[in-house]
Amino acid sequence: MGFHHHDHGDGHDHHHHGKGASKKALFTSFLIITVFLIVETIGGFLTNSLALLSDAGHMLSDALALLLSLVALHFAARPPSAKKTFGMQRFEILAALTNGVTLVLISLFIFWEGFQRLLQPPEVASGKMIVIAAIGLLANIAAAFVLMRGDYKDNVNVRSAYLHVLGDMLGSVGAILGGILMLAFDWYIADPLISIIVAFLILLSAWRVTKESVNILLEGAPSRLDTTKVEARLGQLDGVRKVHDLHIWTVTSGFDSLTCHLIVEDGLPSYPVLDAALELLQKEFGITHATIQIENSSISHGKLHCQGGARGHVHEHGHSR
Repeated sequence: MGFHHHDHGDGHDHHHHGKGASKKALFTSFLIITVFLIVETIGGFLTNSLALLSDAGHMLSDALALLLSLVALHFAARPPSAKKTFGMQRFEILAALTNGVTLVLISLFIFWEGFQRLLQPPEVASGKMIVIAAIGLLANIAAAFVLMRGDYKDNVNVRSAYLHVLGDMLGSVGAILGGILMLAFDWYIADPLISIIVAFLILLSAWRVTKESVNILLEGAPSRLDTTKVEARLGQLDGVRKVHDLHIWTVTSGFDSLTCHLIVEDGLPSYPVLDAALELLQKEFGITHATIQIENSSISHGKLHCQGGARGHVHEHGHSR
């Protein structure tokens, strides 16, 4: 008496359209960042500026992050197989996690180097630093604008790359501000100080994308959904006596899945309940990939041990016909 349903519909058409736009945006941004990475690296050594060098290091991570995100989109587009029934869509989440961890490591390095320079601030060629940082800022603005044309809101992989560029933009603004302070007041401590502030802001963004990626890999419930509310709404459907073994997780960005068992009144036709449940999940919660098993009192629960449901209840069940 179990029923299974997949309904990808327009949601997945939009998902694939978003992938195409994201791939183009990532590639264009990669070219922009790579060109100006070279400029800023040379400029950082010439001016002896930590702010510029940290920004260049961040730009290097940007380029690698964008490249990794491109590779991830390529693998994620591969069709499912007998051994990988969801395809390789999780590769995007692995890329996002790698990008997030990289941002954390870069931030920690900038913290360390910045504190070292706070003790003995070196002299910096502030005039040249301002010019180079301004060029870098323009490059970051261009890359961020391009990425905004991709699926950066709903795709954690693209968003992780976008956060890399956004953090780099902050680095460029900080470098410009530090250059102005040093040029006007010979306040060379501004260079490491601003680097530390920017590193802290980058760290906050990195933590968010890393946390979200880990949650997806651990198959936690999507942050946008309240599982107790989903369970309650399913339980309110006509003829449904109980909802159990409810699981909601994210396969990849924009692709949430749900499985559950619905115990219905004896003698009640199952298909109308199934249809109502699927419609509710799609309209109220945006879940289009659901596997729902309809049961009645004839189903015996006794052998297979399960844990699940929005309230984390434990039950044992085995299906006997």
